[in-house]
Amino acid sequence: MTFIPRNRFIRIVCFLSAGFIFSLLMCGSIFRLVQAQEPYSENFVYTESNIPTENGNTILGFSQDKIGNLTPLPNSPFPTGGAGIADPTFTEYRGVAFLLADNDQGVIVDYKHNRLFAVNSGSNTIAVFNIKQNGTLVPVSGSPFPSGGVNPVSLGLAEDKLYVVNKNLDVNNPTQDAEGSQPNYTGFRVTSEGRLIPIPGSTVSIPSDSTPTQALISRNKKILFGVEYEVALLRSLRILPDGRVVESPNSPQPLPASEFPPGGPPPVALGLQVHPKLPILYTGFLSTGKIGVYNYSPVTGELTFLKAVPSSGQAPCWLISNHQATRLYVANTDDNSVTVFDLADPTSPKEIQRVVIKQNSAAATELTFNSNESLLQVVDRRTSGNILEGNAIDVFKVNPTDGTLSEIDSSPFPIESINGSFPQGLVTIPRHRL
Repeated sequence: MTFIPRNRFIRIVCFLSAGFIFSLLMCGSIFRLVQAQEPYSENFVYTESNIPTENGNTILGFSQDKIGNLTPLPNSPFPTGGAGIADPTFTEYRGVAFLLADNDQGVIVDYKHNRLFAVNSGSNTIAVFNIKQNGTLVPVSGSPFPSGGVNPVSLGLAEDKLYVVNKNLDVNNPTQDAEGSQPNYTGFRVTSEGRLIPIPGSTVSIPSDSTPTQALISRNKKILFGVEYEVALLRSLRILPDGRVVESPNSPQPLPASEFPPGGPPPVALGLQVHPKLPILYTGFLSTGKIGVYNYSPVTGELTFLKAVPSSGQAPCWLISNHQATRLYVANTDDNSVTVFDLADPTSPKEIQRVVIKQNSAAATELTFNSNESLLQVVDRRTSGNILEGNAIDVFKVNPTDGTLSEIDSSPFPIESINGSFPQGLVTIPRHRL
């Protein structure tokens, strides 16, 4: 063993320590330089272009910084292998214009944020993508897959089971055989590779012209809720362990006569959202400007109407709640606004704010939070066949104290309308996923 004099030992330690500190400083400088050259992306945001031409539909991907600014991903847009759906003239169907756009959850992701699913409404297929670490979408083998019906508009995921709403309504695309089939809810098993395998006996057909719009899955993954726009019904389906679905007691349920008396506005509901912690279902009574509140059984899915609360927004249609279960946010289509409700009493939401979106000639639709719920995104859609502007993603800062909203300076982020297209579906995932 070699003996090192004490003074020399101290000098060696100090020299090594100084070198270590210098290395740390250099690493810090390089790290700051990299940060300056490459702005950090907090989240990835995706929406569907919904372009109606053959193989024209795409997923638009964006990188989002912590302030909310959106930057298109380098490889975006990502082809879905199918067609979207559009109403270029906004022709009325049974007295309702814009009916084709009335749907929710056209784009969803799995709970690990590793896979994205999207409807091809104009070609009756479902596109499935793997999400790479840089946000790029890569189609899984065999994508897109048949949707099990005509005009798929909404998707819901319960563990490894995907449920599709086929609306069976495409009045502007005569190549789709909507007249020879019925609307339905149908299920698929998602394999480990992302392929969709039809679940035998999982299809529930409903009457023609029901116009189902959503496949909302309960928090415990045992109930599927649907709203059928044209016939004013809420549907509740129990998900069995093998993936089949059966009607819940008192399903389908008409909208409450007490809220839609004869001679008043027609009974119309759109948009469903469940409370994050309690068995409560919210929906938009858009023709009366109210929010409907229901209890449901987490076991059977049986619905019980409780009340309707007023909203100052015109045509409340799409809803989302924060994970803390303190706020409910509602997109109002007719006046392009968002209302914020306090959920201190979850059965009696109380409006605390209504904020009008900056741009005109647009209709607010689907909403999504970023990963830490500091930002809220809203999809805007054009509302006139004569005006091509209006398609956009609007971004709002969420006040951490009271949950109120303020639109960020760089919002809205325009989306081009191609052949009458309007965007649908909206999801946000964190850059660093599970």
